[in-house]
Amino acid sequence: MFRPTLPSAWPGALVLAAGLAAVPARAQNVAEMAARMDAMQRQMQAMQQELAALRRQAGSQRSALAGETRARRALSHEQARLAARTERQQQVAQAGGPGGARPGASEHTPVILANDLVCNAGSYALGPAICFTPGGFVELAGVFRNPNLASDLATDFNGIPFRNSPQARESEFRFSARQSRLSGLFTAKVEPTLQISGYYEIDFLAAGTTSNSRESNSYVPRVRQIFATVDALDSGWHVLAGQAWSLITTDLSGITPLKEQVPLTIDAQYVPGFNWTRNPQVRVVKDLAPGLWAGLSAESPQSVLPPSPFAAPGLVNVNNTGDGAGLLNTATTYSNNSAPDIVGKLAVEPGFGHYEVKGLVRVFDDRLSATNITAATRLPGRSDSALGYGIGGAATLPVIDKGLDIQVSGLVGQGIGRYGSAQLPDFALKADGSIAPIPAFQLLTGAVAHIQPGTDVYLYAGWEHASRAGARNATGYGAPTLVVTGCAVEGAASGTCQAESRDIRQITGGFWHDLYKGPYGRLVAGAQASYTERDAFRGAAGIQPSTHLVTGLASLRYYPF
Repeated sequence: MFRPTLPSAWPGALVLAAGLAAVPARAQNVAEMAARMDAMQRQMQAMQQELAALRRQAGSQRSALAGETRARRALSHEQARLAARTERQQQVAQAGGPGGARPGASEHTPVILANDLVCNAGSYALGPAICFTPGGFVELAGVFRNPNLASDLATDFNGIPFRNSPQARESEFRFSARQSRLSGLFTAKVEPTLQISGYYEIDFLAAGTTSNSRESNSYVPRVRQIFATVDALDSGWHVLAGQAWSLITTDLSGITPLKEQVPLTIDAQYVPGFNWTRNPQVRVVKDLAPGLWAGLSAESPQSVLPPSPFAAPGLVNVNNTGDGAGLLNTATTYSNNSAPDIVGKLAVEPGFGHYEVKGLVRVFDDRLSATNITAATRLPGRSDSALGYGIGGAATLPVIDKGLDIQVSGLVGQGIGRYGSAQLPDFALKADGSIAPIPAFQLLTGAVAHIQPGTDVYLYAGWEHASRAGARNATGYGAPTLVVTGCAVEGAASGTCQAESRDIRQITGGFWHDLYKGPYGRLVAGAQASYTERDAFRGAAGIQPSTHLVTGLASLRYYPF
């Protein structure tokens, strides 16, 4: 049988031909795989972008939810804070002021009114929307002073007589019920986040001829406080309009009306070094954060001028007698002020204690009239203005929780005399009749010990100082040319004791004790003793007059509400 014989190179050629025939198929497979991989990559990128979008959406939803949660917590916090603020105001209104002023027990059940307004114990509902909290007390007080100031319960610290006066060699004793007080707080919630309040507080420590608006605005009947407040719960804004304690006065907590840190004294003029006025004002306060507040107020101005021997030249007008037809007191004078006093405060409570930084700006004005000699020699008149200012601070430390509180406060600047209990003057005059604000400082320290429930013991030390200012005669203040040689001689002529106060210092202490506290109100007894020094500037002969005052006071108060 014949079998063809193949050349020896043919098997390799056949293999190569088969391989070459398979190349197009493999190339097609590689292209298809590459296309599938590219499609898969695009699909994965699209999925990743979609996943990122979902994550962003979820993050936005979480942020919105967290923001809503924070807003709800903030609103809840503000609701609790405003409720506590309202309760504190109701308690203080019920108690009636400083001096053992803890509210008495009451069997009245709290009532919830419109928009969740709560009438706390001691408060009463006036219809379905208004809560009324009565307050005040009835007091009989006694005072003994040596020397004799011929004063009621308010001590004129800048009027302590020197030894040339017969009063310096006398003493005085008197009873008084005129510090008895009436007060009331009205509160309503217009909306769940908007609250309005009105408060009044009066006593009887004024006489028609002594009414003025320098520090306590003591017109008859003496309005201590009368104001309205608007509290915006959701935004933390608070507005006060009316007569109230000055924003310069230290607060016990926050910047809250009716929570001022007023000394517990029976003396209605309190303590030298205590910064205060009670005058009409418009005040705005903002809750910046938990434990942080800021406030600004525009307050009714008045200036305290030096007493005799100060005398303004005849052509200089610094104050004017009140116009009876305009319903001001014709028995006193009113200073020239073209702008309100501006007071600012920042209060902080970091967790231990209460701290304040505060400032004050004032404007003083006078007028130098044109000289009236002849038309040819007449000089034009001139109006002068000057700025007064003060910078201060305060700290209250609960050294022993519910056992001992320590406080310190101070104010330094020029033209700040009106804001101190001693009522040192604000300004004098330069030789050309322009205004010379008087540099001064005021300092107060104190401690209140809560010995037991219903028993408080207090101790204060205060100091107010004024420096020389203005002309070197009676037109200025504290001039070294003033005659003071007769200040220690009884019956000496008034012209030989031209002393003007430089320093007034006091140390005082006392206590308040509950004699009864129960469903029939509260009966409280208190006593106070003080020692006050008044030092004048050195006069022409190098003599520095000095005098002092010893005072004892006692009080029995009944708080019926």
